[in-house]
Amino acid sequence: MSYTDFQQLFQLLKVKSKVMTVAAVCPEDMATLEALIQARRDRWCNSLLVGNRENILLHLSKLGAESSEFPIVHAENANRAAELAVSAVREGKADFLMKGNLDTAVLLKVIVQPDSGLHDQPLMSHLAFFQIPNYHKLMVLTDSGMVLYPTLDQKKHIVQNAVHTLQKLRYTDIRIGILAAVEKVHPKMKETVDAAAIVDWAAQSFPSSVIVEGPISYDLWMSADIAAKKQYQTNVSGNGDVMIVDQMVTGNILGKALIHHAGAKMAGVVVGAKVPIALNSRGSTMEEKHLALMLSALLA
Repeated sequence: MSYTDFQQLFQLLKVKSKVMTVAAVCPEDMATLEALIQARRDRWCNSLLVGNRENILLHLSKLGAESSEFPIVHAENANRAAELAVSAVREGKADFLMKGNLDTAVLLKVIVQPDSGLHDQPLMSHLAFFQIPNYHKLMVLTDSGMVLYPTLDQKKHIVQNAVHTLQKLRYTDIRIGILAAVEKVHPKMKETVDAAAIVDWAAQSFPSSVIVEGPISYDLWMSADIAAKKQYQTNVSGNGDVMIVDQMVTGNILGKALIHHAGAKMAGVVVGAKVPIALNSRGSTMEEKHLALMLSALLA
């Protein structure tokens, strides 16, 4: 089982009995607050707003929202807001986190601290879910927002996080490609050597319902026709679920290209912590923030 689009995936929210509460860090922009307001109106997520009280109230007023429906925890700066939001999760006052109008690094620095109370898996990583007009199902890109230059061991954890996340979303068959510029192992191209090692490891680590191939180029991942022309034996090409990139900058550029030039919709989430973190760019639209919020609520 996989999902053709976000709407199909989010049907799972209708059977989720608990109304979640998100601790939103620095929700001091219109897009973030619009997403939170819509979630409350749809009755699947309440909000704890952590940031500058004056700025938050001003934006709520502009949006015509009733401020009494949105508890606010004042914080004098972004770092303090991140600390207070993490504390709220640790104390059971919120079920997950959402990034608002602050640098990603500021939020993640607080989350990865040894005393944050949010450590669960050996590594936290970012998953970007994409709905692309010319692809027949949702595609996941990782890691495009958390781990800068992952080691081979970290890449294995990134794969593991992706598998666990998709299993939690009720995927039954998971097809993963380890991206590289070429589809053959070259000793001087470390990403291809790592890809082959990951494929061998995955064969021993996952059930047969999880298929991991690599190294595989982007065009081969996307097109079964190109794979046939290149005589590439594959169960992933043209029907993949997950792309694993060699370093964050590759995933970041690829993800933004899909959004701005391929018309993709994107929902970002950090996994591997005790709670999910809805994490999109500060430049993301209200729709993208709303999608990330829904995805995180499903995983919480």
